[in-house]
Amino acid sequence: MIMNVAPAIVVLGQNSVTVARKIISVLPGATLYGLAGRTSGVDVSFTNFGDTLRELFAQGTPLIGICAAGILIRTLAPILSDKQQEPPVLAVAEDGSAVVPLLGGLGGVNDLARCIAEALDVKPAITTTGDLRLGTTLLSPPYGYCLANPDDAKKFISDVLAGAEVRLEGIAPWLSDSKLPINPNGDLTIQVTERLVTPTANCLVYHPATIAIAISHITGDAVALVEQLLVDTKLEKTSVAGIFAPIAAAADPAIRAVASALGVPARFFTPNQLESLLSEGYSPAQAVAIAATGTSPLSSSSPDIAIAIAPQPIDPNTIGQPRGRLAIIGTGPGGSQWMSPEVKEILKSATDLVGYKTYLDLIGSLADGKQRHESDNREEEARAKMALDLAASGRYVAVVSSGDPGIYAMATAVFEVCDRYAKPEWDSIDIHVAPGISAMQAAAAAIGAPLGHDFCAISLSDILKPWSAIEQRIAAAAEADFVIAFYNPVSKERTWQLAEARNILLRHRTPDTPVVLARNLGRPGQTVKAIALDQLTPASADMRTIILVGSTKTRTIKRSDGNLWVYTPRRYTEE
Repeated sequence: MIMNVAPAIVVLGQNSVTVARKIISVLPGATLYGLAGRTSGVDVSFTNFGDTLRELFAQGTPLIGICAAGILIRTLAPILSDKQQEPPVLAVAEDGSAVVPLLGGLGGVNDLARCIAEALDVKPAITTTGDLRLGTTLLSPPYGYCLANPDDAKKFISDVLAGAEVRLEGIAPWLSDSKLPINPNGDLTIQVTERLVTPTANCLVYHPATIAIAISHITGDAVALVEQLLVDTKLEKTSVAGIFAPIAAAADPAIRAVASALGVPARFFTPNQLESLLSEGYSPAQAVAIAATGTSPLSSSSPDIAIAIAPQPIDPNTIGQPRGRLAIIGTGPGGSQWMSPEVKEILKSATDLVGYKTYLDLIGSLADGKQRHESDNREEEARAKMALDLAASGRYVAVVSSGDPGIYAMATAVFEVCDRYAKPEWDSIDIHVAPGISAMQAAAAAIGAPLGHDFCAISLSDILKPWSAIEQRIAAAAEADFVIAFYNPVSKERTWQLAEARNILLRHRTPDTPVVLARNLGRPGQTVKAIALDQLTPASADMRTIILVGSTKTRTIKRSDGNLWVYTPRRYTEE
């Protein structure tokens, strides 16, 4: 089932989560909301059921409440106003034994109920008379059809239920295969057409999504140009199924603007998919139009735009490929509480996850249903190439880093690979970096505010840069009196670098300078403690440790429980 807005599944207890997961299996992209304190393993936790439900409803989000129908009705009743705009609302029994559509008859609630009921192997409790007697919902046509005059539908349906017969003009299997009393001489008419028509009395007009607009290149006001072309060819814009183009044009903002203005997806064809048509003499736009519909394009005044009409509604999701997307995300140091809402949304929408296995495991249930591509933590270039190639094929790829992806992590690796290899197919990819809480931020927050004044970050790994450069930077930072965050302090192969760094620092810092050691931040076994600089040894840390070395101004505050606060004053005073 295809929905414009992914539904929200709302549960009040842990017993309902299993049923919710079954529903999500047939509704990809659905978000699971669970009552805080009573549920775990959900996408979003909430504390106020009524406020959460009303907010989602007001946003037009389809609602599936795994709870009693009465609580849904009482909660939403005060804000019910416009039947035309209501999203679907359903109640599902806690054990999955009943599926009851409550609201949103015009939004496809009965179809949604059938979809859910099939997943739960039960029969939906549909009570709509027209739906039951006619075998279809005229007010809520299936995907691929748009009702042009819904205000006329109520009387039309009443007349049909009272015995009137219907003349069907055009092709629509969902109507011809229904229980509608179809008669070529009927007094009522249903017209199925992609042409511009004016509905008349006793007539319902449905526009099928059969039009493909192909664009190879466009300049000027692209939206106005395409809309005028539709007027000139007397075609209804609600029948446009999608905007189609060669993959080389995927990054063209004009194509995105046209698709957005018409509310349809943009899909793209690779050179191999168009090669045979181009060899026959078709222009790129014509070749794309034929590839999208299988039919010859209409004549067009623009060589860069072609329109073709398919015999049946087009499902753009099955044609060509979407523009590839690559999100490089930071999940924070560990726990999901440090993961930003933006990152969570990306993880929910992505088709593929690329990363070090440990980092992929950290995202928990957000990885469910995704294609995982695991690799060793040291294979960053190969991982970046894989992610870019996957995205170039039309996938939505999330490259998963811990902390912030732009700090000693995969964002830089991806751009290094783009710069070094510059494969043409990567040009079409929409690349986005989603920041995360860095390890140094998390470590500082856990013990106070040691980064309260000027600071810098230095990686002690000499795999990608020589030790001489690291040594020089430590000395410069120490002399400049920066607080220093050391990343990658010690590994199995590298044990002496941290001792050398300490020795350099002791030339500019007193032995009792506070040093924060934070290990396994946000993960089981987290430890955060402060020691003196002269106590810092390679045995103090490993690759899961971030080290913060104070400046000459960094101070400590002893607490009654024996622990310390560490902070660096914002104001420096001359001594």
